[in-house]
Formats: sequence, structure tokens, C-alpha cells
Amino acid sequence: MKRILAGIVFSSLCLLIACNSSYTPKPSGYYKIHFPEKKYQVFDRPGYPYSFEFPVYAKVVKDSTFFGEATENPWWINIDFPQFNGRIYVSYKEIGKNVFDTLLKHAYELTGKHTSMAYSIEDTAFVTPNKVHGVFFTVGGNVATANQFFLTDSTRHFLRGSLYFDATPNYDSLSIVNKFLLEDMKHLVNTFRWRN
Repeated sequence: MKRILAGIVFSSLCLLIACNSSYTPKPSGYYKIHFPEKKYQVFDRPGYPYSFEFPVYAKVVKDSTFFGEATENPWWINIDFPQFNGRIYVSYKEIGKNVFDTLLKHAYELTGKHTSMAYSIEDTAFVTPNKVHGVFFTVGGNVATANQFFLTDSTRHFLRGSLYFDATPNYDSLSIVNKFLLEDMKHLVNTFRWRN
């Protein structure tokens, strides 16, 4: 009986002492990401109506299906970033087979689909050194794709690109990778050329 009573008193003292110790919560943290050095290579495959530079740590893969259907033409590609579980989906459309105004409207609508989760959507028109026109979209918030663009000559070619990650959208954890790959997307856009 004395042992049981001594055990209860000892356990009670331990609980009281534990309750008086101060607790300091650790701040939220994320994995440290090691980014590769920025180096680029040229995508200039025969038969494609465009060329551009992309990072050496990425690979270009031909895309042959669009939601289970065949792509409209053979010039759809994906630019994969295996280290970051990311991919730029690149779709190409010919103006003439498609109405230019409809392609523009569709590009804005696809970006607009993120408004329920976005806290901001910025669109910036530009002209590259190679005289390629386009719009760059930056979408803020826990959205599936934070960086998108389209490029066009408004008479023959229309190309759209969107960066996605194979991860649950979380602005805080993806923002550093988004910023890193945004530089690569801008490099792609600024080195982009149409083949006539």
C-alpha cells in the first residue's frame, strides 16, 4: 500500500513539475532547397514552328495527349523540371485554324479560373528583343499555377505556357521555387523565336 501511495505522489509531483516548465514553440520551417546553377540550352527541333532556350536541368518532352484526347497538332510540348516536381505545359495553336480573338479570350479565361483561390492576378504585356509579343500572368495565392504566359505574332502563331507543380498548392512553400523557375520562364520568353 505504501508503494502505491508513494507512486501516486511521485507521479503527481512529476506532472506538476512538467506543467510549470515553459514551452517555446518552434517556428514553421520548410526544406532547404539547393538550386542548380543557371545554364541554358537551345530547343530547336526540326519541324517545330518555334525555338527557344531552356535550362540544362530541365528536359523537353513531346506532349501527345490533352485530357485523353489527341493534341491539335504535333508541336505541343512539356518542359519538365524533375528536381522540383514541376512542369511547364506548352500548347501551340495555328491562327487561321483558330480565331485569334478566341485564343486571346481563352488564355485570359484559363488564368481567370484561379480567381477563387487567388488574392491577385497581374497581367503584363511585353515585346521581346526578337519582336515576339505576349502577356505574362502572375497569380498570387494558393493556386495551381502562379506563372503563365502566351506568345503570338497575331497572324500565324499562338503559344501558351503554364507552370504547374505535382504538389498541393501552398504559396509559402512553393514561392521560392516559383521565383527560381520564373527566371527560367522569362529567359525562355526572351529567347523565343518564331520560324516562318
